[in-house]
Amino acid sequence: MDIFMDIVTNKPVYLSFGLWFCIQLCKVITDLIKTKKFNFKRILGAGGMPSSHSAVVCCLAAQVGKNYGFDSTVFAMSLIFACVVMYDAAGVRRAAGKQAKLLNKLIDTPGLTTGEVQEKLVEVLGHSPTQVLVGALIGGFIGGLF
Repeated sequence: MDIFMDIVTNKPVYLSFGLWFCIQLCKVITDLIKTKKFNFKRILGAGGMPSSHSAVVCCLAAQVGKNYGFDSTVFAMSLIFACVVMYDAAGVRRAAGKQAKLLNKLIDTPGLTTGEVQEKLVEVLGHSPTQVLVGALIGGFIGGLF
């Protein structure tokens, strides 16, 4: 039970997860306003403005820097981790989303498919560089503020 309480009361953990939840909730509300339909999948879905992935890892890095010093090894590790996550969000996953969009177009083209495809691929996987930057700024600000 002590381990559970240690995790739950760990400020970098609850601040980062709280920020993630707030950003995802904002995406759900924005989607509801735009489409007039409630889409619960949006709470866990990837993509959109701002990048919650970037916000979470930058919030965590800022908290680690504040707690252990910006010259510490653990801050260096959290900063490198944040950079890898943000690169992945704007690079690899964005490219995968673009490929999914093209493949879905092929599926919809009459005569090109044999009818074996059961479902379309998820197209919103990654983030634009702007979405990543805004998420990083929000996360760094929140992590540094609290």
